[in-house]
Amino acid sequence: MNHTLRSFASDNNTGVHPEIFKALDKANEGHTIAYGDDPFTHEAELQFKKLFGKDTEVFFVFTGTAANVLSLSQIANPFHAIICAETAHINIDECGAPERFTGSKLIDIPTRNGKLSPQLIVPFLQSFGFEHHVQPKIISISQASELGTVYGSEEIKALAELAHSNNMFLHIDGARIANAAVSLNLPIVEFTKKCGVDVLTLGGTKNGMMFGEAIVFLNKSLAENFKYIRKQGMQLYSKMRFIAAQFIAYLKDDLWLSLASHANYMAQKLEKGLSEIEQIKITQPVEANGIFAIIPKNIISNLQKDYFFYVWNENTSEVRWMCSWDTTEDDIKGFIKVIKNKLNHA
Repeated sequence: MNHTLRSFASDNNTGVHPEIFKALDKANEGHTIAYGDDPFTHEAELQFKKLFGKDTEVFFVFTGTAANVLSLSQIANPFHAIICAETAHINIDECGAPERFTGSKLIDIPTRNGKLSPQLIVPFLQSFGFEHHVQPKIISISQASELGTVYGSEEIKALAELAHSNNMFLHIDGARIANAAVSLNLPIVEFTKKCGVDVLTLGGTKNGMMFGEAIVFLNKSLAENFKYIRKQGMQLYSKMRFIAAQFIAYLKDDLWLSLASHANYMAQKLEKGLSEIEQIKITQPVEANGIFAIIPKNIISNLQKDYFFYVWNENTSEVRWMCSWDTTEDDIKGFIKVIKNKLNHA
């Protein structure tokens, strides 16, 4: 494939893994009951219970934004506040949907590395019981964060303890949680349920699936009546088997971890190559599949013609490069070669 057809813009830009396609084809045979009362959905739900424990509930939806908005809607009232990092997807990239559909106010906190900490949050935990102010109810974190950094299990545990000590919940946006699991080298339950996380979204679209996200209530009591919220939220898919079948293949034999491991490894390869280029400054630890770097502004537009990517901060000339499950070593070598060529001719 010509390298101009590939990019480091987003892990959303990739295709679908062949095993996922096979699963979709298998699910396409014959008829089955609609709206999730089918063997595929039941099996996928069982796989999630094996990951997180029998006392969990899982619901499948189409998109990551829907997963975040509906899960937050379930555990927040319009007079509540949702605390998140300033860079959080729910704050920046969901077009105000969380605030529109939950009615809750987002309180976004500036961070150095995309991660929240109790020290950053405590100053915002005020006015409990004061009717003139929104009431803090949810701490929402992204794992991995939007800056490619990863929360350790102790960091998540500390956030959960802070939340619960203030009658709040801890929510995880897990669009790239597979990349985090690989980075931490831990079973997913170890840094979610066992750390006190109440609800998380588990994404598949960025890591080899065609479509589909899972909302996992680790605190099962919070799932009560959620099936009605999903229906009102227009995310109850009649042919649910086509989401479920993907998750069955995704989780089978740890395919999800294998794909994320490859993406993370490619990011490390790219980081190593970039670190040898004096004009490039990597700004965040490369802990998942994303690299953030400040590069000379005068080469950005020309470089994007060969390998498209997004500028993260135009003022500082910081860019984001994402590796994916199908990124190859040739992609890395070709990209670095083009960068060096652009710098030499700038």
